[in-house]
Amino acid sequence: MVKVIASTVRKGNVLDLEGKLAVVITAENIHPGKGTPVTHLELRRIADGVKVTERYRTTDQVERAYLDEKDYNFLYEDDMGFNFMQPESFDQIVVPKDVLGDQAQWLQDGMTCSVQLFEGTPIAIELPARVTVEIVEADPVVKGQTASSSYKPAKLANGARVMVPPHIGAGTRVVVMTVDGSYVERAKD
Repeated sequence: MVKVIASTVRKGNVLDLEGKLAVVITAENIHPGKGTPVTHLELRRIADGVKVTERYRTTDQVERAYLDEKDYNFLYEDDMGFNFMQPESFDQIVVPKDVLGDQAQWLQDGMTCSVQLFEGTPIAIELPARVTVEIVEADPVVKGQTASSSYKPAKLANGARVMVPPHIGAGTRVVVMTVDGSYVERAKD
């Protein structure tokens, strides 16, 4: 365990809350016009899965647990969760569905993810920042809609919905951010 300043805590970090480990789901630094800046953390306790919210002054010290972090390749999904394999040792692990949450929609076969383990148990996972996905359905272009800031809804092959520029149509491969599902660019392949 190492003490760190609360404002440096990020999503995916693991903190020690009175002897119980918790994964950070969201971390937000709030700087009000008056008063002390605070860090608002939403955490999930590893032992029982209960969600907890904590508020710290940005200068407060919190205990951060250090974990084994290894790269794993995604294999498949089953009733137990998501199955990953370590490429060097071929060891396989199952990551429970609640660890991934809504990020699971971005998983692709063979994708390399960074899995954080505590005593051999996967407790947090980090996907690549961007994925390339094909658009299966997009609204038609509205005539006269040439403003650069106009976007239209589109459905991706994984079922997710994303807002894309008007010139993007069905069958086009696009790059999407895994953090918020936002459109980045047309794929270059």
